[in-house]
Amino acid sequence: MAKSSSLKSTIAVSLNNYLDAGAIVAGASGLTLWQNYLNLSEVNLGWLNFISANCLGAAIGAIIGGFLADKYGRKFIFTYNLLVYMTGVLLVMLSVNFPMLLAGFLITGISVGVGVPASWTYISESSEINNRGRNICISQMSWGIGPMFILFFGMLLAPGGLLYAPVESLAHAFMGADAGEAAIQVFSSRMVFLTLFIVAFVAWTLQRQLEESSEFTAQKASGENNGILDNIQKLFTNRIAVRTVIFLATIYLTWNLVASVMGFFMPHIYETAGGLSNETANMLSCVSWVFVVATTFIISFFIDKMSHKFFYIFGLVAALTAWILIIGGGVSTIGGIWLFTILWGVNNGSSVQVFYALWGSELFPAKFRAGAQGLMFFIVRGLSAVWGLIFTFIYGENGEGFTLAAYCMVALLAISLVVGLIGMPNTRGKSLDQITRERYGDKY
Repeated sequence: MAKSSSLKSTIAVSLNNYLDAGAIVAGASGLTLWQNYLNLSEVNLGWLNFISANCLGAAIGAIIGGFLADKYGRKFIFTYNLLVYMTGVLLVMLSVNFPMLLAGFLITGISVGVGVPASWTYISESSEINNRGRNICISQMSWGIGPMFILFFGMLLAPGGLLYAPVESLAHAFMGADAGEAAIQVFSSRMVFLTLFIVAFVAWTLQRQLEESSEFTAQKASGENNGILDNIQKLFTNRIAVRTVIFLATIYLTWNLVASVMGFFMPHIYETAGGLSNETANMLSCVSWVFVVATTFIISFFIDKMSHKFFYIFGLVAALTAWILIIGGGVSTIGGIWLFTILWGVNNGSSVQVFYALWGSELFPAKFRAGAQGLMFFIVRGLSAVWGLIFTFIYGENGEGFTLAAYCMVALLAISLVVGLIGMPNTRGKSLDQITRERYGDKY
């Protein structure tokens, strides 16, 4: 596949990451509006988060989608999965009660999970040897652009935003002049989800035109494309594969437990530790995503040419420094707050997720490559859902456990750093076939 072709297919598939992160942020940014409109309790909000694209919904989808991609092909997922995503988003947009909203969040979350292992696998399999890291970085950039754009749209369309007046007029046109204020205001969240629907339709149109992965096609032509249960058995009975799952799940889980909490609590940290207003806190959260995209963009030029160890250490040192800054009270000043924002953005730009996506698609045979990634994503997102509940008890009602929570974050990031350095593979400059033969021999 030519360089321009692999770049084009990477961009098309990377839109899934935009839709993944965008769904999480769109759901979080409009929660208060939906709460006011539907009179939701805190328990209702907890369920929305638990089954969403951020947690259980994606976890369930990933383990299903991974093995489906290995059985029926990566293109099979691209052909149908975003239709499911659009259905979920449409349900959210049209919701008039809590069951509809819950179903919309769940269906969207499952679709996000189904798409992740197929996307990272396809990007890796369709890349040239010396562009595999670059293409994964492009995918990561899309993961950063999603929240950045959704937060921007949210600020423009929200009550008091620059574009709220036309949203209000549109809401009255659909719902009548006597519609309640809460019903009018939640229309801004419906419009944010409409942008996701549009991007999903564009992504589905582009992805339907993609050719099937040559690795999957070769696997199928060899007559060795076994059933889903056979591939699960092969994954769990191969010691190298099991050790690889443990390694990758450990580094990704320990990092993601911090990142998932940050996705929810970052504005709260700015408000409680930094004393900022809610508007300023949300603005800084958006700025942090700008640094994510900028950092990943820069790294994309060097990741295939320089040691992976350098970028892995670089990202985690930035994350550790950010949280140590919090423990030392460094975010009590505006300078400290900006430093924290920059450091956390840099961490996400050179994050463990970049290397998890890269190594996860390199270190398994094509036969169960997507399935292994789906299994690990299921573990990580599922445990992240549980951790989100535990964290609230550590943090306390009024943030009294803030320092203890910060120490927990430092410990988790340190584990990810140490385990990553111990088990880091040497895959740069090697083809997927060469990596597979070196690790598993010729039988795969």
